[in-house]
Amino acid sequence: MNLYLSKLLPLLVYPVSLTLLLAVCAGLFGLFHWRRLAGFSSVLAVLVLWVSATPIVAEFLYGSLERQYPPVALAASPTADAAIVLGGAMGQPLPPRLTPDLNNAIDRVAHTARLYRAGKVSRIIIAAGNLPWGTTLQPEAELIADLLVEWGVPRAVLILDPASRNTAENAANARTLMVQHELRTALLVTSAGHMPRALALFQAAGVAAIPSATDLRAVGEGQGTVFAWLPDAAALELTTLALKEWLGMQVNAWTLPLPEPPPGSS
Repeated sequence: MNLYLSKLLPLLVYPVSLTLLLAVCAGLFGLFHWRRLAGFSSVLAVLVLWVSATPIVAEFLYGSLERQYPPVALAASPTADAAIVLGGAMGQPLPPRLTPDLNNAIDRVAHTARLYRAGKVSRIIIAAGNLPWGTTLQPEAELIADLLVEWGVPRAVLILDPASRNTAENAANARTLMVQHELRTALLVTSAGHMPRALALFQAAGVAAIPSATDLRAVGEGQGTVFAWLPDAAALELTTLALKEWLGMQVNAWTLPLPEPPPGSS
């Protein structure tokens, strides 16, 4: 139940949901001949959607997350016992697909492979289960493992967590796996915009996690042009992602305990 609530409740404050809610309110106000309220709700609905879909706004919001833990060059990356790569990077090979779909977050998997080949880690924990309401052929952890092997990573170094369904479960299961495999430190690999929330969850779970961010999206491609102020579907998605992360971080601030000491520490 908690998983469903955590996924459903934020939908109420996302830009598209807010726009639809305001539009419904405008319609209801119109039925009761409350013209001023109907007009105000209609204008506000348009403004919410327009501003949320504006690239300059989207990149400001998401960029403020990415700048908290910027990526570092591979040569300058610290070393650790393992890398923990989070899922959300591959879609199921559902027909008519012949292979798994690689989405925007596939940088997470590529970055992990580079860390291993550079000798920065000796083991890789893949924290990637599937949501229960999705059509599943294979756990995403297995799909990522197959791709890493295809990219030259030995299967023997991979440790799979195919059961975790969100970032909090990723963190809890990763701690258990690190204890089982006697791993003390880990490079946490996820998208830069997701890193602030993810790192807080992993540290609260007692994982000695070091941020290793990738997948930057707020790069200012249209800055300085008129297109930075015109509505764009990709910008709307980026604003929604930013709101999701900021909301999650606020919930973390209210609910997370202080980080636990690593196993075996005094």
